[in-house]
Amino acid sequence: MKTILITGASGFIGSFLVEKALDKGFDVYAGIRSSSSRQYLTDKRIHFTELDFSDAAILTGQLFEIKQSGVNFDYIIHNAGITKANKIKQYFEVNALYTGTFIKSLAAAGQQPVKFIYISSLAAWGPGRNETQPIRETDVPNPVTSYGRSKLQAEEYIRQQTFFPYMIIRPTAVYGPKEKDIFIYFKLINKHFEPYIGKQPQKISMIYVKDLVAAIFLSVESSLINRAWFVSDGRSYSMQNIGALIRKELGKSTLKFSLPIPLIRIIAWILEKCCSMFGYMPALNLEKLNELESKNWVCEHESLENELGFSPGYTLENGIKEAAEWYRKEGWLK
Repeated sequence: MKTILITGASGFIGSFLVEKALDKGFDVYAGIRSSSSRQYLTDKRIHFTELDFSDAAILTGQLFEIKQSGVNFDYIIHNAGITKANKIKQYFEVNALYTGTFIKSLAAAGQQPVKFIYISSLAAWGPGRNETQPIRETDVPNPVTSYGRSKLQAEEYIRQQTFFPYMIIRPTAVYGPKEKDIFIYFKLINKHFEPYIGKQPQKISMIYVKDLVAAIFLSVESSLINRAWFVSDGRSYSMQNIGALIRKELGKSTLKFSLPIPLIRIIAWILEKCCSMFGYMPALNLEKLNELESKNWVCEHESLENELGFSPGYTLENGIKEAAEWYRKEGWLK
């Protein structure tokens, strides 16, 4: 039985990674914080491991203690990170600095895996350079948010490590059960509102969470190392396409309207200021607006198909249907 450590295991993507690893027969260690919820990690086969990425000495000790117990990680999926932060430096601290600390601590504790899979983001490469060509790995990275820049910084550190067997996965927008940002759009449509930003439709790519997890495990099981891929379902969408499918699934009629970018910027600024008083960052914020203003977020997918044999199992319609069913079942949609 191969042993796998999954960090960020209690989150949206992480919980699906844990489920898939168990289904595949791995001996699964879920890396979590002491404050992490275990709501979606109820399988008794899971070994929970609390890891402190903020302190190299403590983290090295935690990893060495695991090794002393006779456990050596064959694979590590480093999924821990943040997508929202109240201060810009937090992105670089958690997404970049902590990744470096983790890799150094693994080496110090004698826990270097057969393969280290880093979950990055399409945001690390930035939007398409024009409105017609997909984002390609040969493009010069041009992230437009601190989140994207922090993910790119982590990638650059990983690539600099000599003889360190890594894989880098860059998902596009991920949706599905348990996801909370795109879910906001479900809630709006459920209340008969269908807002859009700007007059010109934005081109985006999407990936259903179960398809993303399938792609990640193809990279785990592949003989390849030291590669990076964008992950999408290979199609191009607009928010209007997505809105229409959600509206159809929920059976709602809606009031459709477009909001001008300057107005959205004011709304984002107000939301940021108000939410900061309560210690969190809203889904719509000024940095996020940099992504929303970019017209092309469609990435190439041929490399993933050709090198790993990935083929998505979900269409956007089927993915939205399954997500909506989960939201209803869990009482998120009423």
